[in-house]
Amino acid sequence: MTTAIIAIHGGAGALSRETITPQQQAAYETALNDILAQSGALLDKGGSALDAVTLAVRLLEDCPLFNAGHGSVFTSAATHEMDAAIMDGATLGCGSVASISTVRNPVLAARAVMETSEHVFFCGKPAEALAAAAGLDMVEPDYFSTALRREQLDRVRATGAASFVLDHDAVAQVQPGHAAAPLDEDSKLGTVGAVALDQAGNLAAATSTGGMTNKQPGRVGDSPIIGAGCYASNQSCAVSSTGTGEMFIRSVAAYDVAAQMQYAGRTLAQAADNVVFDKLPAIGGVGGLIAIDAQGNVALPFNSEGMYRGYRRIGQDPVVGIYR
Repeated sequence: MTTAIIAIHGGAGALSRETITPQQQAAYETALNDILAQSGALLDKGGSALDAVTLAVRLLEDCPLFNAGHGSVFTSAATHEMDAAIMDGATLGCGSVASISTVRNPVLAARAVMETSEHVFFCGKPAEALAAAAGLDMVEPDYFSTALRREQLDRVRATGAASFVLDHDAVAQVQPGHAAAPLDEDSKLGTVGAVALDQAGNLAAATSTGGMTNKQPGRVGDSPIIGAGCYASNQSCAVSSTGTGEMFIRSVAAYDVAAQMQYAGRTLAQAADNVVFDKLPAIGGVGGLIAIDAQGNVALPFNSEGMYRGYRRIGQDPVVGIYR
């Protein structure tokens, strides 16, 4: 029987180590611990990796600390547009949604696409209609709003920025073991995700995001794109990405980790580090990823100052972190 494990992330980039308060750090760490405890308990009982990542991402979406679901950032039109994806490593079944604003939990909409449709990817109103037909909880768009996110939009607008703010404007590209420049929470690379290996040896991954503060309406990043922001195959690994979405799309980041393992014989750590510390920085990509392979190894590399992250092995206490 395989030793089950789950890993989660709440986005790359974090409040600067110099400015974060003990209360803020404790709030993030408590949230990560609680979500790992609940999703890990499901694996302890023999639950599937697919159900575990679904639960973990749903809980991350429900937590206003993270930029997904309730607490999503605002577009430049002061609206919310959310994206999500999920993938089953046992079957390569997958589902994605983009630009939705009335489904309480976008990850559940992505799973509904996978399980109730012959297609993979739905956008906008048709995606919301599919979710409603599947019986998911539907909400008014203002359900996702928080005062903090509105203040962030106002601050970004006040700078006169012509477009959405990306963390690589304030982050140095780094190698493992080196420090990066401080980040601003207003421009945090806000995504959440989970990867898991269950006792049956099956892998799964899920990713969800509220996008980028002040982004142009209609912009879709890597999170819902299978192979960029989310990928899982029992032949290699499960991956959930977080970062400058355009660069993760261009480098097909999540699938690249799997491909390097399958075709070049690299370990999970070697493949993940190559993507995060070599390939992404070469094209200006900032962020990180979480990954688990079929043997239960875990990798959590990031080239930003921080990444909200953690993992839990079956029967063990969660391990969480923000900085290096």
